[in-house]
Amino acid sequence: MKTRLKKFRSNLKIARSLWGDVPGSALGNLRELTKKFALSVADGHIQLLNGRCYVTHSGLLRVAENRRCLGMTTAVQEGLSDPLRDRWVFKATVYKNRNSRGFVGYGDASPINVTATVRGAEMRIAETRAVNRALRKAYGIGLCSVEELGSFSTLEPADERTNHAGQPISNGTASSQPRLRDKLYVLIRRYELDPTLVKRYAADFCGTEALRDASRDLIEAFISTLAEEGAKDRAALICKLNSYNQLAEVKS
Repeated sequence: MKTRLKKFRSNLKIARSLWGDVPGSALGNLRELTKKFALSVADGHIQLLNGRCYVTHSGLLRVAENRRCLGMTTAVQEGLSDPLRDRWVFKATVYKNRNSRGFVGYGDASPINVTATVRGAEMRIAETRAVNRALRKAYGIGLCSVEELGSFSTLEPADERTNHAGQPISNGTASSQPRLRDKLYVLIRRYELDPTLVKRYAADFCGTEALRDASRDLIEAFISTLAEEGAKDRAALICKLNSYNQLAEVKS
């Protein structure tokens, strides 16, 4: 008992040095993860985000190691996955011991539910999410893991404004929709479009020299138009985009 209490005090001290004040609502979670599962803030097993504690993938693997987990398996769910659209669904099964029937968890990832910083790694993220959920079931961890959070979580900036240093500025409210650049990126990937030509088309559509100079309303209208054109006739859309490449060559 004394050892666990000492471990918690050490974790709390490190947490305060890294995160500042720890909200009261997060203290109970930190205490449970420390005493029951022997997780460490210093080792990156726990993270504090928006006033809440979350367990990490490395933390869950440490729990599995400490509890002598027999092993786990993962398998892609081909019927639910769509590789062309970077949508992946995985099933993970965790076996705590030789007599275990297995604890199952599913994880999915696509361009619309992962953050921009990890775009392109949807398959690996889906597998990680599946493993995390299976491990949380197996060892009774109710807290969500960091890797399970997607682009719709409150961790995403509420808008796309930036300060003078180029850092995002949030208005303090939770974002309930994907950011505009994420929506545009999804369409580019879905219809396999040339990003440079899409930007030229967007600037022309919005009547600006560059896309960054366009208003949010105009960009939303362009995204809606691009989605409609891609769904209706991708070949015609490709031809239209290629015309912007020809115009650029003429101007040069």
